Amino acid sequence: MKDELLKLKAESKDDLAVISAVLQDAVVRVGDLAYLPREHRFAMVLNRYRWEKEALDGAGLGRRRDGERVRAGLHFNGVLKAQVQHVPLADRSHVMELLAIEVEEREDGAATVLLDFSGFATIRLEVECIDARLDDLSEPWSALRRPAHAVP
Repeated sequence: MKDELLKLKAESKDDLAVISAVLQDAVVRVGDLAYLPREHRFAMVLNRYRWEKEALDGAGLGRRRDGERVRAGLHFNGVLKAQVQHVPLADRSHVMELLAIEVEEREDGAATVLLDFSGFATIRLEVECIDARLDDLSEPWSALRRPAHAVP
């Protein structure tokens, strides 16, 4: 199983788009978020749904699977500033669902990274450059349910 664990590095907007897709529907407790200003790092530990495993197994072709989740760590280096909106920092047990990671690049190589969560929660990171890492940290386990979204 260890060979199935993801280890991804992002140094561009396109790289972060891959990480965003892999982390869609990941859940994180507020207590598992950390901004470390002295180290210029933002980190979090999430439970991510293994969409890539489902695609490989053909579940999207009408086959019913419960799917899997895995514990994963994501961190950004070179973080100059972190801001939150609608994130209940006082409630460390509050769970949020990650919807997407967006990036606004600037000509000097710096960027703004937006971590968009359900409930209109957002974490905004001002970074010197895009430097992120995603690592699966545990063996997978059976998911309680497959994430689903209402189509507007």
